[in-house]
Amino acid sequence: MRFNAKDLALLARRPSGCFDKEGKLKICRVVGDEKLIEPRERWCRLKGNLLFLMKNKSSEASEVVILERCWVVEFRNKTDVSIVLKFQSGEPDLYLEAASKPDCESWAVALGEANSEGLQNKIQQLRRLIMEIKEERSSDEARQFLPSSQVDSLGEPQFTSIQRIANEPKLEFSLACKDLVAATRDRKLNTFIQVSVVHPAEHILTRYSSTEIVEGTRDPLFLTGVTFPPEYPIYEETKIKLTVYDVKDKSQDTVRTSVLPDHKEPRADVGRSFLGCTTFRVGDLVKSKEQQLTLILRTSDGGKTVGTIEVNLVKMGELEDGETDHITTDSHDQKCALVRECTATEGLSGKDNLPSLNAVLKNPICKLYRFPTADNKWMRIREQMAETTLSFHVPKELINLHIKEDMRRNQELKDLGELAPHWDNMRKSVIAHCDQMLSMYQDTLVELGKHTGSSFKSSCSKGEKTLEFIPINLHLQRMHVHSPRLKDALYDVITVGAPAAHFQGFKNGGLRKLLSKFEAERRNTGYQCIYYSPENTAKAKEVLSNINHLQPLISSHADLLLNSASQHSPDSLKNSLKMLSEKTELFVHAFKDQLVRSALLALYTARPGCVLKKPAVPRNSAEEGDDLQHQDHPSQIKRQDSIPHHSEYDEEEWDRVWANVGKSLNCVIAMVDRLLERDNISNVKESENDPSAADCKVLHTGGDWYEQLYPLVITLKDCMGEVVTRAKQSMAFVLLQELACGLPQCLMLTLRRDIVFSQALAGLVCGFIIKLHTGLHEGFLQQLHTVGLLVQYEGLLSTYSEEAGMLEDMAVGISDLQKVMFKVIEAKSEDFLPVITGRREHYVIEVQLPAKMFELLPQEIKEGKLLRMYPVLFNVGINEQQTLAERFGDTTLQENINQENFELLKEYYKLFTEKMPPDCLPHFQEQNDLKGLLENLHQNIQAKKRKNVEIMWLAATICRKLNGVRFTCCKSAKDRTSMSVTLEQCSILRDEHQLHKDFFIRALDCMRSRQIQGALNESDDPETGCLTDNKPTSRHFYPVALLLVSSHLLVVWLILSLALLLAKYQ
Repeated sequence: MRFNAKDLALLARRPSGCFDKEGKLKICRVVGDEKLIEPRERWCRLKGNLLFLMKNKSSEASEVVILERCWVVEFRNKTDVSIVLKFQSGEPDLYLEAASKPDCESWAVALGEANSEGLQNKIQQLRRLIMEIKEERSSDEARQFLPSSQVDSLGEPQFTSIQRIANEPKLEFSLACKDLVAATRDRKLNTFIQVSVVHPAEHILTRYSSTEIVEGTRDPLFLTGVTFPPEYPIYEETKIKLTVYDVKDKSQDTVRTSVLPDHKEPRADVGRSFLGCTTFRVGDLVKSKEQQLTLILRTSDGGKTVGTIEVNLVKMGELEDGETDHITTDSHDQKCALVRECTATEGLSGKDNLPSLNAVLKNPICKLYRFPTADNKWMRIREQMAETTLSFHVPKELINLHIKEDMRRNQELKDLGELAPHWDNMRKSVIAHCDQMLSMYQDTLVELGKHTGSSFKSSCSKGEKTLEFIPINLHLQRMHVHSPRLKDALYDVITVGAPAAHFQGFKNGGLRKLLSKFEAERRNTGYQCIYYSPENTAKAKEVLSNINHLQPLISSHADLLLNSASQHSPDSLKNSLKMLSEKTELFVHAFKDQLVRSALLALYTARPGCVLKKPAVPRNSAEEGDDLQHQDHPSQIKRQDSIPHHSEYDEEEWDRVWANVGKSLNCVIAMVDRLLERDNISNVKESENDPSAADCKVLHTGGDWYEQLYPLVITLKDCMGEVVTRAKQSMAFVLLQELACGLPQCLMLTLRRDIVFSQALAGLVCGFIIKLHTGLHEGFLQQLHTVGLLVQYEGLLSTYSEEAGMLEDMAVGISDLQKVMFKVIEAKSEDFLPVITGRREHYVIEVQLPAKMFELLPQEIKEGKLLRMYPVLFNVGINEQQTLAERFGDTTLQENINQENFELLKEYYKLFTEKMPPDCLPHFQEQNDLKGLLENLHQNIQAKKRKNVEIMWLAATICRKLNGVRFTCCKSAKDRTSMSVTLEQCSILRDEHQLHKDFFIRALDCMRSRQIQGALNESDDPETGCLTDNKPTSRHFYPVALLLVSSHLLVVWLILSLALLLAKYQ
């Protein structure tokens, strides 16, 4: 062969990136087993089938070796780092010696593929693939030659769907390889399988998922399976390509090369090398008799067999029949017999609850595993993570309620009437600030209404103002376990970023500190305003809420009473009177509080030119109750149309006005009793007038019932209206003091608390709905309406720097959830999203269920009984910042939070044992066990041990045993949360489902693998801070280690930092 020397010299001097491989090798010629000379070090560059030998990297090429009609010989000795190139022409062999064994292996692979024969084999393989594609398209091409009528009858290409159970994955299968061939005979393979999908309509190859890496075996059995969610477009005609890679350096994670284009194979020197691939049709697997395929793995040129791969169809409800399979536990080289048997199981959930669950959960990501048990049998685990539409729905509902409540409050402040100049200026200032805050709420609601795309907020958006009400990374993490001998089990954990006001920052701490500081400052406001305690302020809000709720009801029942009277219906009249009496009594007792009297007096003093009479003598409750029993007709009571001013004011006037409502109601009751009695007697004989009605002084001439009741009902309404006017103004004046004492801090704290509460409530609603759907059994439902629901939050925040402020926010937000009540109603439409009603500090969440599910509920829940929540928070910082806090900072905040919430947990347990029967829990969850766990938890909290993660495990165990809802939170619900959740899941498999002890670490590695089901690219990586359009961030699959800082290194670091600071400021 002839070559142009100048061109070869120019090629040899090209930049390093232009060569397939280059490096230092010791080279000499060999005849037989004898070396002609001692090996000399040369710089070698490989380009195509040309190997350039140079004295050094910058010198000219001294020799060019053409790699044609030659083969590579490797020595079997593990310590040998040399290879030999043998030529068919008979010329002396070329001896090459590398610096290390990995370098030697990579050169052997590169030299073996650097010839035209390998290129020709690849071309032939590509030609075969092209022919297969042409055969698949032949039917489409033939349509061009058919008459138009026949073409129309064919329609669009039809694909065969896969039959499946509703809301279950379309396809799931597991993988295993046998007799894999390594590039060198003595190499132990570290393999994984990459799964790609060829869509039949588009003929595009899409990377879908990968298994875990199995080390040190040529017969790997992969514990991670492949699952396709219900919405994935997969058919029987779909082809799946399986590619096996050998990972030479496990630190080079497989995802790093998964972002390569599909037509490129990764280079051997980037951490993995290609072994072989194969393809199969989904229909062949689904229709196979044994639900299994055995495929041959071939090299990319299609000429060499490198092993076989087994594909087993998986159904969570059953296991395949088969003989015992012996697999090797890779880490211990032990034989473990795994028996596959068929077991029928009962479904966990019916079809009836799917619509309501689908309205809440969106975009699930699934992973499939198979792990051996202690008795050498398979159990299967399906791990699912889904985002929820409640991330945006609940905050929008809350903001809408805030807007209505604030507008109503502003109007009540304006309706206070004429005030003295000082108070009037104060009112104007308060209303101005409230209007600004109201405008901010309205703008936020508008911006949230414009949001499209994903239904969750990623961690990179936690600082955005328009999304500050939205929880961070709110997801459901579900583990479905199918064991051979145990019932199927579901384990749910709600993961969410810590509820905190990230946009407002934590420079001055969180809500816990800010609220305490604000309350202390309010006590020292001096003459500017009147101080009311937080309890009195809350009471004022409650009174206003009761007024707004009860007044329309009383008016409605009064109208129904008159309607029954006009129809002359005794039964209807009795029922209407009963409802009217109940609501009016609630109305009257709502004002039996000294706060209303004192607020009325304070409001009078704020009027222009007020004059006080002598102080009134407080009357006890017995006298007040006596007023309701001995009362005159309200027409004899002197009433005024507005709050009196100046010398007209009498402090006892409120007692008379308030008591008039009860007196008016008694007159209505007496009249109804008299009418009913006269009606009964008239059916038998003439009767005498009833002397007991002399107090009301109403003449009965046998007229119509309506005419006799109408004036009494009107009087009742007038008395009630006067009470409402006075009470509203007095309570609005109390709220004015609260706002005026701390402008603008008061409104900013309210905003911060609303933000934190919104994030916390969205997670709580999601957890309650999920628990309600999965816990529809008699014991849990009885516990739900008798005791309430335990909600346990596991916090992983440190008590250092900003995270201490986040923890303070989170503690207050979770504590505020105690005031939330749930109510279950029957859905009247296809919209199953929850409805929120109420006001701040008193919200009711109405959860809608389909009719068939609603019928399964106890009668108490059907009748609308409010269900209580018992949220508890236990926090243990576990990162490097917590090390700083424990050694040089303060952990009092964490200790106080854990102790306070332990008391709440103990209170719930006491209530549970008092109201629930002993047999309400499963047999393995005895009362003594729970009591021991509580004592152990208390001891660990008191021990004040550094990073005591035992607190988290004990609290989570108690929560599961008490049928509670589990939450796991850290700053962004990514790294620390994922580590905690995966460790908890594997611990549950070990303790509850007999996971084989030798597979605990491997199972943990599988669950923490970064691979996901679905195509992954750099823009989908949550660490880059980018949102995806249709997939939630795969937060739980990150192998991020929990960092621990050495005490010695920490001290050195602190000394150096101090020295640098001193040098800087000197």
